[in-house]
Amino acid sequence: MRAYRFDSFDSLDELRLREEADPQPQRGEVLVRVHAVSLNFRDLAMLRGTYPRKCVPGLIPVSDAAGEIVAVGEGVRALKVGDRVMGAFHPRWFGGEMPSTIASDTYGAESDGWLCDLKAISQEAVVRVPDALSYEEACTLPCAGLTAWTALTGATPIRAGHTVLVQGSGGVSVFALQLARAVGATVIATTSSAAKADQLKALGAAHVVNYVDEPQWGRQVRALTDGRGVDRVVEVGGPGTIAQSLRAVAVGGEITSIGFLSTENPGVDFFQLKASGASFRNITVGDRAALLDLNRAVAASGLKPVIDRVFAFDEAREAFAHLESGAHLGKVVIRLD
Repeated sequence: MRAYRFDSFDSLDELRLREEADPQPQRGEVLVRVHAVSLNFRDLAMLRGTYPRKCVPGLIPVSDAAGEIVAVGEGVRALKVGDRVMGAFHPRWFGGEMPSTIASDTYGAESDGWLCDLKAISQEAVVRVPDALSYEEACTLPCAGLTAWTALTGATPIRAGHTVLVQGSGGVSVFALQLARAVGATVIATTSSAAKADQLKALGAAHVVNYVDEPQWGRQVRALTDGRGVDRVVEVGGPGTIAQSLRAVAVGGEITSIGFLSTENPGVDFFQLKASGASFRNITVGDRAALLDLNRAVAASGLKPVIDRVFAFDEAREAFAHLESGAHLGKVVIRLD
């Protein structure tokens, strides 16, 4: 089979294509022919040395994929050859508390990922693809889609009448916009691009704030809600955006902390944090049970993932570079066919 590996994390030039032996499914495993994978910011963070967990060089990268089962090992009963499946981002987190191995199980960081033709994997680490989705669409769900779903659900799920703030136009933010609109919530988005602002409005955003024109965008977001603030902030920026998120969130609202797109750290005012009256919840994508819930919601709502561009397998480096450029809206996908 063909497989890409990062010989080191020095640059994209270290992403090398190799020919390797085909894996064989063991007891309880299925063999998946990978048809499409999607990229996430974490894939770039490993290259930049900013990923907050251990990263082992020499591994196959990429955590999100969809494909077809082409063989099954002994004892597999839940799935069969021909089934269309996607991998769960956390292959051993089925529900409840996170397993102690959550970090070492991570694809592309401490174990081989999915940027290859074939992958043998536990039958419990994959779920079926919704019938209406293509492989390219389905492979965007395991990380970005599920992260957005987890951010909007939790102890207080977003409902009709709530207001949600999403930051930028990456995969998680676009999914959060779509899912929030699907339940009747109002969405406010931020961006630095007039063209992307138009696209975000076309996807259902009621308001779009340009954070370059309005550096104190948190105040403008609050003004757009008649001074109340938003019920949920889908916080993907991290240290560079948290101060404005605190200004934007309503008393009793929630900030769901997801990413770290910005590495600048102006510091957080403790008294602002305390005075916000908001809850702060860390998101680590989500478990297998939540992925099944997301799939049902996607099927019921007819939601279609937003794909910015699909690259061929031999254009993998170009796909990473396109993601790094920040020019995308939605997801960047690599097709293996």
